[in-house]
Amino acid sequence: MSEVLHSCAIRRHMVGCPDESLLMIRLLASLFMTVLLGALAPAAAAPVDGGHARVELIAERSAVMPGETIMAALKMEMEPGWHVYWRNAGDAGLPPQLIHRDTSTIPGGAIGSFIWPIPDLLPVVEGEIMDYGYSDQVILAFPLMIPADASGQLRLDVLADYLICEDICIPESAEVSLTLDVGEPVPNPLHGTMISDWIARAPTAFAGEARLDTSAMPWKLSLRAPGLTRDAALRFFPFAHDISHPAGQPASFGADGATLSLTPAGPDIPNGPLEGVLVIEQPGGTRAGYELSAAHGAAFGNTAGLAAIGSGRSGAGGSAAGLLTLAFFALIGGLILNLMPCVLPVLSIKAMGMVSAAASGHASELRSHGLWYTGGVLVSFAVLAGAIIAVRAATGSATLGFQLQNAPTVAILALIMFAIGLWLMGLFELGTSIQNTGSTLASRQGAAGAFFTGVLAAVVGAPCLGPFLGAALGAVMGQSAAAILVVFLAMGLGLALPFLLLSFMPGLQRLLPKPGKWMETLKQFFAFPMFLTAAWLLSVLGALAGHGAVAWTVAGATAIVFAIWLARRGGNWARVAAAAVLAASFAYPAVRAAAPGAIEGTPTAYAARFETEAWSPERVAELNREGRPVFVDFTATWCATCQLNKLTTLKTDAVQQAFADANVAFLVADFTRKDPVIAAELKYRERAGVPMYLWYPAGASEPDILPEILSKDLVIGLLGPG
Repeated sequence: MSEVLHSCAIRRHMVGCPDESLLMIRLLASLFMTVLLGALAPAAAAPVDGGHARVELIAERSAVMPGETIMAALKMEMEPGWHVYWRNAGDAGLPPQLIHRDTSTIPGGAIGSFIWPIPDLLPVVEGEIMDYGYSDQVILAFPLMIPADASGQLRLDVLADYLICEDICIPESAEVSLTLDVGEPVPNPLHGTMISDWIARAPTAFAGEARLDTSAMPWKLSLRAPGLTRDAALRFFPFAHDISHPAGQPASFGADGATLSLTPAGPDIPNGPLEGVLVIEQPGGTRAGYELSAAHGAAFGNTAGLAAIGSGRSGAGGSAAGLLTLAFFALIGGLILNLMPCVLPVLSIKAMGMVSAAASGHASELRSHGLWYTGGVLVSFAVLAGAIIAVRAATGSATLGFQLQNAPTVAILALIMFAIGLWLMGLFELGTSIQNTGSTLASRQGAAGAFFTGVLAAVVGAPCLGPFLGAALGAVMGQSAAAILVVFLAMGLGLALPFLLLSFMPGLQRLLPKPGKWMETLKQFFAFPMFLTAAWLLSVLGALAGHGAVAWTVAGATAIVFAIWLARRGGNWARVAAAAVLAASFAYPAVRAAAPGAIEGTPTAYAARFETEAWSPERVAELNREGRPVFVDFTATWCATCQLNKLTTLKTDAVQQAFADANVAFLVADFTRKDPVIAAELKYRERAGVPMYLWYPAGASEPDILPEILSKDLVIGLLGPG
């Protein structure tokens, strides 16, 4: 050391050299590390190259006491792209094992079993061959019992035997050993930390209950436990080969847990419980495993019914990508909404206004029509979204069509439809009486009229959203207020888009017909769908508030005609009286509809008309216990799609006979009026409103959710062959 210091003293002025104190510290540190490594050296031999993996034995102690049990481990570092196997290798492979050698001074019986970390999926042939194992590195810890009479130095010699695979599989082995001093215990911090970290990756006991339902295909692994959230990915790794390893395991969630669908590996049902590890992966990638044993039995209630978020059924409404997907489908649904019968009569008003505007030759006027109409639609959908957000905040849930569960709203809508029909028939002209407001529906000054048409299209179109957007809107109903607003605005844009494009594209404008007498004829023709819409709304009103409310609304319609007759008499007094009568014709029926009183219908009356039973969760449970299949129709008088499905499918002789032959219980959940139990079920099943159709196979505690548009083949096909 003195020579080193002397050399530095000579060269310090030439190249720079640390002073004596700093150099001394460095030399002492180097000496300390040398001594420390020497002390640790007996604990492990150098890693052995087995061919495609570096293998060694490590331990948490470098020196041990007689009679204690320590943790040792087989450490394997694989070449990139190569892997070894879990305790159940899957469709092909063998797990690593230790073969005790006679040269060991530690007996073979002192070596405990591996503590297996949770594995990864190793797809060999996608959809056909699936293995389970580890890539890059794995540390397989095991308990090691030190003999009570141990002294001096102990040696553990084993053969690590394993199958390692990339595109091909190669059996390899490595002779590895571990040397331990006997005396006062000395920890090995480096190896101890490694072992502890990998033990922490091993599964723990499942805190809930597990049950395997093999009564139908696929099998149902029902898990009743807290904390099984829908944004997590679930995968069951079996200890045996009872299930198909490459098959998917779709997860369904409920309030009390989750259910995995498992495809059996063959026709045989396991004699004992299904055992394995449930791996739960959180959205951030954190994984945890739970060892469970599922006894045979019926699936637990409230552990299924809702798809995992991001599974494709509901979409990841909370993520940016999921929200964009929902918005896109909302846009498409809005486009299709233009073809619905409840919207088409209103759109005819807009179409005639655009024909007149196009004929005037003023491109700016036509663009104004399109923009004002789009504005009316978007404002209405924004208001609808705001109302849903407010209702959800106040009550905890909200559904589409809630405005048609309000009797005064329905009465006013029926009168508006009737009044529009009178206007289409030519009984009055709005522009002559309120010229200064710009409300003429089809004139050159029709900006406000175009806006009003957009509002009306949105209002009458809202109940028709279910067939296209029921699941998507159900997914977004639980999201943030901003997400709800984005999806509803996208839907409104889809509804307005055809007229908006027509307003701004000259090539499309040339496709518009020339105005003529045909317009007046067509205008009068579309009055009749408006009258029919008003009649339909009266039927809804009757179910909501009884025949008295219907009678007063018809009286209001008569008052509207009387107001028109008065206004055409001329004179100021006639116009003032007409305005008063007109105001009363809308206000008084709405007041009467809101008044408490006897209501003709009940939630069961609608069901009774079709010789069915009223739905309730309790009745479904009773029928399940009886082993009867159950079909549940979530419907409403104001739901046009519901009535279409009844006409074309549910009430046809073929479906009714098939249900009778299969002893199907047909339950009806009538959502014509507000019903908190039905609303809760819709929310639970992630549906924004009716229609919703649930199918419970015989004995099943959880249903399949059917499409919003039914067909006879689909419904009869539920009953199986024959």
